[in-house]
Amino acid sequence: MSIADETGGRARQMRQKAEQLEQAAERATDPAERDRLKEKARRLQEESKQTNQMGSGGIDPM
Repeated sequence: MSIADETGGRARQMRQKAEQLEQAAERATDPAERDRLKEKARRLQEESKQTNQMGSGGIDPM
C-alpha cells in the first residue's frame, strides 16, 4: 500500500466522520450543541481536503 493510498483512506474516513457529525447536528435540539457539531464537521472537512491534497502531491508538506 502506498502513502497516497493511506492518506486517501484517511481523508475518506475523515469525510465520513464529518458527515456523521453534520447529521448529528441536524438532530441536535440544543443550539449550542448543534453549532459545536457543525464546527467540528467543518474542521474535519478542511483537514480531509488537506490530507487528500498531500497524498496526491498537491501540497508540499514542508
